[in-house]
Amino acid sequence: MGAQGEDEAGADGSGRRRRRRRRRGGRSGAGAGGKGTSTTAATPPRKATATSPEAAPEKAAANKRGGKARSQTSGQAAGAGQPARRKKRKPPTKTPGKGPVHKEISAGGVVYRRVDDEIEVVLASRRTRKGELAWGLAKGGIEEGENHEEAALREVTEETGLTADIEASLGETKYFYVWGDTRIRKTVHFFLMRHTGGDPADHDDEMEEIRWFPLERAMKRAAYRGEREVLGRAAELLR
Repeated sequence: MGAQGEDEAGADGSGRRRRRRRRRGGRSGAGAGGKGTSTTAATPPRKATATSPEAAPEKAAANKRGGKARSQTSGQAAGAGQPARRKKRKPPTKTPGKGPVHKEISAGGVVYRRVDDEIEVVLASRRTRKGELAWGLAKGGIEEGENHEEAALREVTEETGLTADIEASLGETKYFYVWGDTRIRKTVHFFLMRHTGGDPADHDDEMEEIRWFPLERAMKRAAYRGEREVLGRAAELLR
């Protein structure tokens, strides 16, 4: 083959190769873009999966809401069939002294004597409801038909075994005390009495002991404030 023939053969071969490349390029473009030309397809957005970082907060929030809802539902279901429990109320306790108030009137006396230059008065001891020994003045309730002075003289004789004459009034003292469920408002009229006779051994069984005390000491030994005040009034009259 001459030089001219080689050039034609080379030209035909290069032309066939170009055509093959074009065909291949067209096929690849048609396969990718659906047309004969080569195009670049748009990449679709990546869908968030459970393992992707974008899905992690959403999944945690969903699990939290779901867990809370499940716990509430299970709690409601557990308590739905059970009746509501009511607290047992304790029965009201009765406070002592909240009942009616009764009035009592009594009378008594401060019996005194003079020994040399000293004044002595009589105190009687009795047991309280608590079992304690308390020293105080002779006194008691007024019986039917008696006035305050008569009741005071009688009570002094019964409780101390002594006799006396009334010289002056020492006023009255008032106080409350509780007996069972009843409050008692008591008023006691006291009188200053001069000792005239009798024997302390003849005292009432309610009293444990009858004793003479110096006036100043008796004012400290008396168990009740109201009676200490009465003894103070007696001291003012006797000095």
